[in-house]
Amino acid sequence: MWNDTHVPIDYWVRVYAGVLGKVIGVYLGRPFENWSHERIAEQLGEINGYVHDRLNVPLIVTDDDISGTLTFIRALSDYGFSRDITPAQIGHTWLNYLIENEAVLWWGGLGNSTEHTAYLRLKDGVEAPASGSIALNGQVVAEQIGSQIFIDGWGMVAPGEPELAADLARRAASVSHDGEAIYGAQVVAAMVAQAFIEPDVNRLLDTGLSVIPATSTIHRLISQVRTWHATVPDWRDARDLLDAHFGYARYGGNCHIVPNHGLIVLALLYGEGSFDRSMMIVNTAGWDTDCNSGNLGCLLGVMNGLDGLNNGYDWRGPVADRLYLPTADGGRSITDALTESVHLTNIGLALHGKPPIVPKGGSRFHFELPGALQGFTATADPADRSDDRVVLENVEGFSRRGERSLAIRWRNGEPASRLIVSTPTFIPSREVGNFFDRPGYRLLASPTIYPGQVIRARVTADPQNATAVDVRLAIEHYGADDELVGAHGNRHTVAPGQAVELTWTVPDADGQPTATVGIELVEAGRSAGSVYLDELGWSGPPTARFNRPAARLAKLGAHESGPSMWRKAWVDALDARSRIADRDGWPEPYRLIQNVGRGLLIHGTREWTDYEVRVSMTPHLCRLGGVAVRVQGMQRYYALLLDATTTRLVRRFEGRDTVLAETTGGWPNGATSDLQLAVVGNRLVATVNGLEVLSTEDPDDLFTGGGIGLLVEEGRIGCDSVEVGAVSR
Repeated sequence: MWNDTHVPIDYWVRVYAGVLGKVIGVYLGRPFENWSHERIAEQLGEINGYVHDRLNVPLIVTDDDISGTLTFIRALSDYGFSRDITPAQIGHTWLNYLIENEAVLWWGGLGNSTEHTAYLRLKDGVEAPASGSIALNGQVVAEQIGSQIFIDGWGMVAPGEPELAADLARRAASVSHDGEAIYGAQVVAAMVAQAFIEPDVNRLLDTGLSVIPATSTIHRLISQVRTWHATVPDWRDARDLLDAHFGYARYGGNCHIVPNHGLIVLALLYGEGSFDRSMMIVNTAGWDTDCNSGNLGCLLGVMNGLDGLNNGYDWRGPVADRLYLPTADGGRSITDALTESVHLTNIGLALHGKPPIVPKGGSRFHFELPGALQGFTATADPADRSDDRVVLENVEGFSRRGERSLAIRWRNGEPASRLIVSTPTFIPSREVGNFFDRPGYRLLASPTIYPGQVIRARVTADPQNATAVDVRLAIEHYGADDELVGAHGNRHTVAPGQAVELTWTVPDADGQPTATVGIELVEAGRSAGSVYLDELGWSGPPTARFNRPAARLAKLGAHESGPSMWRKAWVDALDARSRIADRDGWPEPYRLIQNVGRGLLIHGTREWTDYEVRVSMTPHLCRLGGVAVRVQGMQRYYALLLDATTTRLVRRFEGRDTVLAETTGGWPNGATSDLQLAVVGNRLVATVNGLEVLSTEDPDDLFTGGGIGLLVEEGRIGCDSVEVGAVSR
């Protein structure tokens, strides 16, 4: 089970199973969150599988349980993988990735939402752990469930080390919670960590109890549920006892940790280690279903591995690894379970001083674990986007730099002119709607791929194919009416048994975002066959103009029409409306308005490293403004900032600007300036109206990659054009 690095030899596989268990549990419980046990029994019966279709809601959703879990753990990578990370540093991670009233949290207000309360404390300069303390926020607010729902990742990065996991969990949970909420989080994290090496449920509970005080309510709760399990055969009767002794009537607030922690323990015991049975119990039992089944799903995923998810109901097929992480780091919002498991695994390896895993040299899509689809689906008819003649399957072999690939199989039938096998790179149009525009749960994202970047893929035709197959790289981008428009590279004929390397530069799309990437099989289907996608990825700086699309503007007339995907491609972290204009009555496509403090409009991905951005800006009654590069959120970026008298190059970190270089002369209100900021390595060069005004280096080289940001502080700025490309000099 262990190798000489003191990390389980199947560590990555078990992390992947834990991430899958988490997202499956959340997706399963989300449609009926906070329903009573009685209502669930009456309207849905036992929850033995997904019920989203019965309630007319999407399966793949944005949710705080997933977003918080996989976002706040980034504190470890952002602060050098230190085991000594502090609550204050984790608190700054909150401020960096959260967009107030928009991303990750339930923004229910001061004293009503525990996490919103903690965010407001942090924003006001109260450092963690005081931000989440009982002393400041009161016991009821501080002991709600949020500490527990965000905590699984801290266990997954400490395999076999429950004491470390519990200590990290204490620090992470204290940003927003206190008291029994800390203890519940510590138990979950410790059990997840121990589940890498311990398959016995009762011994896992012993581990959880060992990291919290014997005098705590959580300790007493766990002990009592274990007693009921030993004496009460039916889990429903035990649930009634839990409700009577530890239920919502005894614990205040919107969603207290004690009753819900009790349901996790109850379902773990009565489920006897089975993922299917445990999911049925914890969801049929009611209360905070998505949170509870998410925590329990992660624990059982780590404990049982991938096989434990494949023993009955098809949990993985409908999900296909897809998940969303809408934060201020918008280039990572469209992601998948395998990609996120690589991030978590590498954090855990770094904590042990070990090198990272880099599947297939870092290709974004590599399919290197069993069952992984990484969001890929197959469609033969773009009109209805479905075709049951096509099957995707993760298989062993047909890989140059790894062990697995994605098999694309089709049956006999009429040939499809375009058999598309693709994965999302941005918000799919069918998923734009009210469900994804809820406050706190909006699908904020930038595309993951851009014009000018070079796509590379490797495809092999099955040796048993009867005929050669024509393949080509392909994308879909949005058009003038926000419809999906296809584009593709050159066609390659692949003989049976032959492998081909495909490359293609993403073309310009009139400023519209790219929605999908993949391959096309041209006129496939005359006879049954298979091809294998080994890997697919892209690299290089973008070469793109992010202006108002001309084709769209020509269609609009005087008023905005439709969802306007080119606008949604910007992560909006400004506090006033009318940021991006989509009507010809506006004099500029971007209008930045910030009433208090500093706001940003963010675009791009963490993979952008060396590039330059060019913008044309006109300040109107603003304190300062400018353009940022290598933006990694709200508090991590480099920026060219101008006010009325001074021009500066700064590094923004933890809410403070460090001036790297400055000069006299700023910009007057009402005067348009052309700004250019280039970054190569740790060097920054700023140009204003064609003249180089500042150049410097960051001696700490703190930010090595990130997107761009349009920035304004207390006022209004108009922006006429935005371009990004390779450094011109």
